[in-house]
Amino acid sequence: MRLTTVGVDADDTLWHHETVFRLTQDRLAELLSPFAAEADLRAHLAEVEARNLRFYGYGVKAFTLSMIETALAFAGDNSGAVIREILAAGREMLTHPIEPLPGVEATLRTLADRYRLVVITKGDLLDQERKVAASGLGELFSAVEIVSEKTADTYRRLFDRHGAGAARAAMIGNSLRSDILPALEAGAFAAHIPYHLTWAHEAAEAPIGQPRFAELPSICEVPAWLERCDPG
Repeated sequence: MRLTTVGVDADDTLWHHETVFRLTQDRLAELLSPFAAEADLRAHLAEVEARNLRFYGYGVKAFTLSMIETALAFAGDNSGAVIREILAAGREMLTHPIEPLPGVEATLRTLADRYRLVVITKGDLLDQERKVAASGLGELFSAVEIVSEKTADTYRRLFDRHGAGAARAAMIGNSLRSDILPALEAGAFAAHIPYHLTWAHEAAEAPIGQPRFAELPSICEVPAWLERCDPG
């Protein structure tokens, strides 16, 4: 069996993402400190984000709307100045510099010589396209797929479109919930590369006894792992 396609997550796999969100949450906590305890604020924001996913999806714009809703809940009629700061923070997030994580570019160049590479990411269409372009990595990918949710059906469809099906594909990413478990369910190989921060919504337990799964300390380990998966 010859693997044909490697899907690669974007945020926190190719470049920093959650770090920027955490810094913006810190900024929100400071802005709302006269109105709420930090722990209460963070817990409320997490609840609002989870509730709003079905309305706004993922990404900076959705996060900004959830921050505004949180500000209104705690500051009420006094939230005008805070909302202006939240909107400014959202714009800064949307223009934040994109720098590939260590080892990413060299690894992708190695993989691009052997497999069809496809970015498979969630988030806002314009922002994700911007980040791919700003990263300087776009030329290494055969396609960029920005989806509303990552499910087993999503991976089956995309690996059929960009290769010979999920059985002959692998998915690389930092999220067990989105990148690993549904890709394995679809029949693909999957390598989890942990990032030092994980959004609570993406938390999940690692699979046990799954021969197509691996947890790797760095994206630099991916080419050797794929060779073990695909000795042909």
